[in-house]
Amino acid sequence: MSCSDVQRGRAPGGPGLRRGQRARRWAQERAAEGSSELRDRSFADAGDRGTACLSESRSHLAVPCACVVCGVQRGQITESEAMTQPSCDRNLRLWVSLCGLFGSLRGTFVTRNSRPNIVLLMADDLGIGDLCCYGNNTVSTPNIDRLAREGVMLTQHLAAASMCTPSRAAFLTGRYPIRSGMASAFNMHRGLVWLGGSGGLPTNETTFAKLLQDRGYRTGLIGKWHQGLSCASRGDHCYHPLNHGFDYFYGMPFGLLSDCRPSETPELHRRLRITLGVTTAALALVPVLLLVPTCARWFVVPWGLVLAMALLVLLFFLGWYSSYGFVRRWNCVLMRNHDIMQQPVREERVSSLLLREALAFVRRNMGGPFLLFVSFLHVHTPLITKETFVGHSKYGRYGDNVEEMDWMVGKILEVLDREGLANHTLVYFTSDHGGSLEAQARGAQLGGWNGVYKGGKGMGGWEGGIRVPGIFRWPAVLEAGRVVDEPTSLMDIYPTLSYVAGGILPVDRMIDGQNLMPLLEGRVRHSNHEFLFHYCGVYLHAVRWHQKDCGTVWKVHYVTPTFSPAGAGACYARGICSCTGDVTFHDPPLVFDISRDPSESHPLSPDNEALFDSVVQKVEEAVRAHRRTLAPAPQQLSVFNSLWKPWLQPCCGNFPLCGCDKEDDMEPSV
Repeated sequence: MSCSDVQRGRAPGGPGLRRGQRARRWAQERAAEGSSELRDRSFADAGDRGTACLSESRSHLAVPCACVVCGVQRGQITESEAMTQPSCDRNLRLWVSLCGLFGSLRGTFVTRNSRPNIVLLMADDLGIGDLCCYGNNTVSTPNIDRLAREGVMLTQHLAAASMCTPSRAAFLTGRYPIRSGMASAFNMHRGLVWLGGSGGLPTNETTFAKLLQDRGYRTGLIGKWHQGLSCASRGDHCYHPLNHGFDYFYGMPFGLLSDCRPSETPELHRRLRITLGVTTAALALVPVLLLVPTCARWFVVPWGLVLAMALLVLLFFLGWYSSYGFVRRWNCVLMRNHDIMQQPVREERVSSLLLREALAFVRRNMGGPFLLFVSFLHVHTPLITKETFVGHSKYGRYGDNVEEMDWMVGKILEVLDREGLANHTLVYFTSDHGGSLEAQARGAQLGGWNGVYKGGKGMGGWEGGIRVPGIFRWPAVLEAGRVVDEPTSLMDIYPTLSYVAGGILPVDRMIDGQNLMPLLEGRVRHSNHEFLFHYCGVYLHAVRWHQKDCGTVWKVHYVTPTFSPAGAGACYARGICSCTGDVTFHDPPLVFDISRDPSESHPLSPDNEALFDSVVQKVEEAVRAHRRTLAPAPQQLSVFNSLWKPWLQPCCGNFPLCGCDKEDDMEPSV
């Protein structure tokens, strides 16, 4: 089916804006290089920088140079510009030498063969409608907005899953989480639920951190991991970030939960815990009732039976309370590399500590190249916010938390500017998935706003749970202010980083992401994605078809969650929507034209869309082809792997008396 079949009077996705001179020349050089040179490129040492400066100058490639020669201030220098300076015409060799010397001092010398520093910023549970640059004019996010103004903003950027663990697994590996076993078949275990569980990102998966580490990057992760910790013993740390390509880790290997703050309503398996508590109370009555016949002198109940029942009730209680009764101590842990720094974490200080570590990592690795992945704890409940920002926004605790996160982004950008790294650093901002609509307490909304998009966190294929912010800034390469309205994915970061770092993608596995650089630079008009598959756990709920010849994006839903109460826009009664069981199957499927109906409010049918059957048939063929590429993988989120195991529980001290605060005498200064 071609675009000529669709009579919509709608122009295809608009072409990229006219590029600035240096970005265009950089793109032309990259296109002419050929893939072999891209794969093998490496940093020139200080002695070779002069030669690089000369060759780039002679090829008319604009080169930001750190030196000031012949009255030309730091910025772009081409051969023609240099030759207009009389003294430069006579002393080109001196110019080259000075360029080579000073270009290596602060890491601001950019050539087409140099590799940028990379800073990845990922929010937790942030709604796309929570940012000013995405249409919210009531929340103050000036620093993230600055990134959007100075870079490229993606308006159809999509997570591979609407839950933390599978989405982050796909982000790290460039692969659908079902391929790595990081997708669940159970509603209760949609993500990793215990730091002392035995599931995690498999050790045979290659993350983008590992690719860049092999290319000579210094790699660091600051913040949330949530990809598992140990396999067989407490200290093996097989799933630890340091075993997945990161040289340095400081943060929470699990992440924040409402349970991390004693005053908050428990979040982890809240309904199950209530059920277990009520069941324990009911069972505790059994030994008491067994005493009634003896006390009433009806007949004698053996004391052994009474004691046995009491012991069984006690064991049942200890069996579940030993885990659920100490969630804060077991899951809310702060680590530096393999060492526990706080257990449980002091939630009021953790944001300052993480920011301190992020800034320190940049300063330690200014010589570059480095990869810094800042995985914010914001804006997940319990919305821990510094006193300075409390009451700062119009939207209560959630808005305050968003604005504090924006301030932290500003601090990271500030250190890049101060150290002269901004022009040579690719900065990317996103969220792991959409905002949580069900996060509420005492009438206040504690989750994000997903704009006009239907649904939210945990809701399979609905747009609100998977459409996320996507902002790239690279001043030396990407044109400021561009907006791209093409389907892109968090999985695309993997091949994109491999490309800009000169790495080679693994050839022994399917990589689902696509290199975004041609699209970001404006060298192509359309995304390489034709089909994107939207899973809820291991269940395929929806498929997106990008009809490139006319820019139309179709969305086909086979399964949707059943909202509760009836008529609501989320699963408020359950706390989170189901992937299976309490869902609605659609035959024929629901079909939407996302190009014209991004809120998925007007389903199409054969009566109002002549191409309905053709679209459904095309998507079904794509689903069959996609499923042929899937191979069995060990289920990391199985029931057994999701159980809390005392022998895997990280512990600072002697188990079960775990607890420490090694940051007590180290006040953060940012």
